[in-house]
Amino acid sequence: MFLIAGPCAIESEQMVLDTAAELQQVCRELDIKLYFKSSFDKANRTSSSSQRGVGMTEGLRILAEVKQRLGLPIVTDVHESYQCAPVAEVADVLQIPAFLCRQTDLLQAAARTGRIVNIKKGQFMAPWDMRGAIQKCREAAPLANGQEPTAKSQKIWLTERGSSFGYGNLVVDMTSLVRMREYGCPVVFDATHSVQQPSSQQGITGGNRELVPPLMRAALAVGIDGLFLEVHPDPDNAISDAANQVKLSDIRQILTQAKAFDTLAKQI
Repeated sequence: MFLIAGPCAIESEQMVLDTAAELQQVCRELDIKLYFKSSFDKANRTSSSSQRGVGMTEGLRILAEVKQRLGLPIVTDVHESYQCAPVAEVADVLQIPAFLCRQTDLLQAAARTGRIVNIKKGQFMAPWDMRGAIQKCREAAPLANGQEPTAKSQKIWLTERGSSFGYGNLVVDMTSLVRMREYGCPVVFDATHSVQQPSSQQGITGGNRELVPPLMRAALAVGIDGLFLEVHPDPDNAISDAANQVKLSDIRQILTQAKAFDTLAKQI
């Protein structure tokens, strides 16, 4: 199991560096491969008055600092095609937000960078519909040794983050994890976004971080390749996803559980 983790949005350089260093220490002790994730722009906020982050230029500078100081691979979101090339100069993984997982130009621009592309499955998408997103990336990916790229060689990841269930709620269909693994891509479970309650707080997305561990355990028991957790030192005061980010002080206990469940599932 690998881990994608970090605060939802970059709020300050010091907070990002401190969080990354603590995550790195815990993951070293537990022998978990860590990809540090944080977003320079939260472009899909419910309200136009919500804070979006520090912007691409400053955000990439901070993420580059994390990479240089700690040696961690970086994951961050891209929302528009023009962002892919400059973001790929810093990030090891370009993440496609769930709302944009069908955007052909964005998927193909990300694939053309040669970086790993992590496609988050839209809340409105069936797992088998993700085959179209995989194909779009494959069509645009650079040839590897003159060979037509495959989903595996392109290192496309697919991330489950729950499906729309009426208004203001999500439900996780664990069979989605099984289905998507059939397509030859590593499958990631996003435990923190899966407990969101979209637009449930009068223009602000709510959530329940207490449900993160049980959903995480269920996904690990089903069998996944990676785990996604948004982690913040003071999530109640975070500028985005305050209700569902995991507390940094709880991460050791959560990851110890995750490691045990992952090990057991892969022994069966």
